[in-house]
Amino acid sequence: MPYLHRSLRPQPQPVPSDARTIHSSRQSFEQLRQGCLQSGTLFEDADFPATNGSLFYSERPQVPFVWKRPGEIVENPEFILGGATRTDICQGELGDCWLLAAIASLTLNQKALARVVPQDQGFSSGYAGIFHFQFWQHSEWLDVVIDDRLPTFRDRLVFLHSADHNEFWSALLEKAYAKLNGSYEALKGGSAIEAMEDFTGGVAENFQIREAPENFYEILEKALKRGSLLGCSIDTLNASESEARTPFGLIKGHAYTVTGLDQVNFHGQRLKLIRVRNPWGQVEWNGPWSDSSLEWRSVNLEEQKRLGHTTLDDGEFWMAFEDFKTHFDKVDICNLTPDALEDNALHRWEVTIHQGSWVRGSTAGGCRNFLDTFWTNPQIKLSLTERDEGQEGCTFLAALMQKDRRKLKRFGANMLTIGYAIYQCPDKDEHLNKDFFRYNASLARSKTFINLREVSGRFQLPPGDYILIPSTFEPHQEADFCLRIFSEKTAVTRDLDENIDIDLPELPKPTPQEEETEEERQFRDLFRRIAGEDMEVSAEDLERVLNAVLQKSLLCVALAILKVVL
Repeated sequence: MPYLHRSLRPQPQPVPSDARTIHSSRQSFEQLRQGCLQSGTLFEDADFPATNGSLFYSERPQVPFVWKRPGEIVENPEFILGGATRTDICQGELGDCWLLAAIASLTLNQKALARVVPQDQGFSSGYAGIFHFQFWQHSEWLDVVIDDRLPTFRDRLVFLHSADHNEFWSALLEKAYAKLNGSYEALKGGSAIEAMEDFTGGVAENFQIREAPENFYEILEKALKRGSLLGCSIDTLNASESEARTPFGLIKGHAYTVTGLDQVNFHGQRLKLIRVRNPWGQVEWNGPWSDSSLEWRSVNLEEQKRLGHTTLDDGEFWMAFEDFKTHFDKVDICNLTPDALEDNALHRWEVTIHQGSWVRGSTAGGCRNFLDTFWTNPQIKLSLTERDEGQEGCTFLAALMQKDRRKLKRFGANMLTIGYAIYQCPDKDEHLNKDFFRYNASLARSKTFINLREVSGRFQLPPGDYILIPSTFEPHQEADFCLRIFSEKTAVTRDLDENIDIDLPELPKPTPQEEETEEERQFRDLFRRIAGEDMEVSAEDLERVLNAVLQKSLLCVALAILKVVL
């Protein structure tokens, strides 16, 4: 399994040009745009066409959606109007509040926003019906090109839209993210931290509020100041509670954004407040310090203005921090580096990235509960050589991410339950066998095995050699993964999977291939003509091949019946 190693400095801002172009034409955004301008045509994206297949994979629209360009919806469309802000994000008819919460958080970090939403595009000069956005995926930045045809109903956007109907950056961003994941339907349900990582390449940490440290307010404050993206939510006990409203106007199982922290003079004391936003663009907290609550009468107008207090039902509200801790259950923080949470000093972090796979019958061993197969999992040797400044141990953060599961939802692939364990490495430098794990306990592990895209944990261990084993909870579950290890000091990592001797049953011998019939040869030739040199076909092309096969088969059956009758 190959791995990458690089240094990570605080809040890195990659140059936009280093994103990899992934359009099937192999042309960049600028090349595609110039081609359209020269031909006088508007771009139409064959990779993500304006069809139902780009909307849903398991259902059909309940109403007839019409794909329209912004100029067909309003007279004077704008890409960004008055700056891209969190109020530009209003949820439509798609259950992707987690994505909207992440976008709202992204708008609080202008440098990160400019990376995801390049500023070299709009509806004035150079407009050709083409836009592009950039997302981080498994250690690299990708440039995603789309056309600006958007699904509408009665001349209104169906999905994400801005409060100002002339502004379209957020709707186009959602479309690009839907393309990255295969369809709009693929965006149903998720965790805000997933999109936050795709917007920044950052590293996530999760807090259960009831177990959070005493300095939790300071941790959140520091994270916001350092450009981290923050989300929060209320747990549900069962599916029936999803999006159920509490008596205080909060929505269970719903993704909110933390947009600010501040303190206010209240009855002679400094009171800690937190500002939260509902991506619906409405439905707000109605308890103390809500928009129209009596508490604001004790705050002078200048202080209210500084805090941006309004009585608009725009989805954003203040609440006392103590009430926040009472009513919310979870906070997700996506840090551009691991500095944001536990240290006042900025560090130069080293990061090592491993790309690997769990393969059934080979490296998909499951967790330690399955001793007979656990040892077959990928094993990564981690050597910690330098202590932290003024510390006895070495700090590192391990983040394990399962890859492309959202994109594979249309094929029935859900998020797997994943985690990892860390063991003291013995003297021998080879893949550890079953007996080692029978007699040795782990030194550290991820907090839990959970069906999220990524699990992460922060550890401090003495200098030495360790073995980190990423796994699914159950054996024989297949997926690709990306493991990132952040360390304050240089850490040396190496895969121990080059010469694994696993006693697998002998594979059955293939059945001898029969001589190809004339009909099979004709269909093979048809497929090759349609597929071209790359031997790949689109859904429409495959339909043509299958129709040809079906028509030929039916003809053969008809002839056979005719022979019997005659």
